[in-house]
Amino acid sequence: MRDWWREFSGLVLPVACAGCGRPRTELCTVCRAALHGAPARGVRPSPRPAGLPAVYAAAPYENAVRAVLLAHKERGALGLTGPLGRALAASVRAGTGQAGAVGPLLLVPVPSARSATAARGHDPVRRIARAAAAELRRDGRAARVAPVLRQCRAVADQSGLTAHRRRENLAGALEVASGGERLLAHGRVVLVDDLLTTGSTLAEAARAVGEALGSGRRPSGREVCAAAVVSASPSAFEINRN
Repeated sequence: MRDWWREFSGLVLPVACAGCGRPRTELCTVCRAALHGAPARGVRPSPRPAGLPAVYAAAPYENAVRAVLLAHKERGALGLTGPLGRALAASVRAGTGQAGAVGPLLLVPVPSARSATAARGHDPVRRIARAAAAELRRDGRAARVAPVLRQCRAVADQSGLTAHRRRENLAGALEVASGGERLLAHGRVVLVDDLLTTGSTLAEAARAVGEALGSGRRPSGREVCAAAVVSASPSAFEINRN
């Protein structure tokens, strides 16, 4: 019901661009270009946490892109799901190569805490992942969302934590739900999230996937084809700039 009301209100109430506030459009052409205007490419946080797979992002997390992601996540601007899903799909393409490779793409979203999902009324990463999978299928790629990760213990709010404290906070916090390993064994796993900052969350997700697939080794992220995000910190873009 909450999602229905948000979508309905977006049709009947005045809207403004989520990126810059320009009236009568949910995302203006300038802010859309900030999200989609450059090719997605590899990014890397510094320091890079152990087990982090190769990560690809569509745009730096600043200015309009930051505002758009926050509007979708925290204010329930669900009309932005499509543009954000297209940006995530571009990151997935950059990380997985051309269409036609062996095996379907399994987009595994990083889960939100149950309390956060309840407070927001939706799971923003899963919603964006579904839009990305639909975009990839339109492009001729076999892709679907595999929401098999879940939090197995409570974690503290990550805001304000250093990279080291984030790794400590998240260590062992994720697991693959029972039966999920069978699904993951029949496709190319791509971890997806809305944002990369320190990389701790994606590294923990890669560890959980590796354990579920029975690697029997120290986690290295090699069981994951790639990770894809809508946006990454500007410093992560700078490190991999040619």
